[in-house]
Amino acid sequence: MSAEMQQVWVYLSTSPLLWLTLTLIAYQIGTWVFRRLDCPPLLNPVLTAIILLVVLLKVSGIDYQTYFRGAQFIHFLLGPATVALAIPLYREMEVIRKSFIPIIITLAVGSVAAIISAVGIVWALGGEKIILLSVAPKSVTTPIAMGISEQIGGLPSLTAVVVVLTGITGAVGGDFILNLLRINDDNARGMALGVASHGIGTAHAIQKSRVAGAFSALAMALNGLFTALLLPVLVHLLQ
Repeated sequence: MSAEMQQVWVYLSTSPLLWLTLTLIAYQIGTWVFRRLDCPPLLNPVLTAIILLVVLLKVSGIDYQTYFRGAQFIHFLLGPATVALAIPLYREMEVIRKSFIPIIITLAVGSVAAIISAVGIVWALGGEKIILLSVAPKSVTTPIAMGISEQIGGLPSLTAVVVVLTGITGAVGGDFILNLLRINDDNARGMALGVASHGIGTAHAIQKSRVAGAFSALAMALNGLFTALLLPVLVHLLQ
């Protein structure tokens, strides 16, 4: 690389607009590949974008803090995007009202199972207490999960990573597991994706059907509320 080009790169690499633009481009590439290849779950656009950005940061030697200064606007939009999920929820309100009792039962079982499975796996592998607390809210959408983690004594940064991995895992493997279990009802599929894999799973459910998206959005929201109320109480009782 010439001295002039190196100076240009040093200037651009510190510009917040560069990393915001590259993040959007990476996601658009992921979306294009996903649709071009007939939507294979393993090529989820979020997963593809993450891989592209990790490779770019590794090759360029840019640290995460520099990247995040540019991409933090997208992080800010997590809140409005979560609120916007109320739209498909409102459109299917009548169907949801008729399924109120099954929804509550599914939510309670799913939320508790998500906490126990995460903590149980880490405990079985010999994880320390702070790691256990960090992974406990892994099935809640990122802003809520980080707040819960901080409140109960976990590491919010680690929680954020685990939450993203959980969402991608659900979006990539959720359909396979649900098909294997012969669960074809859109209501049930949406609830499962929303409880297990929060926003990323909900985005995947919306791609499948409007009903699945509505139930997934409801499950994600209620799971966040339920976990935020339940987890601190459980931690307090077990200390």
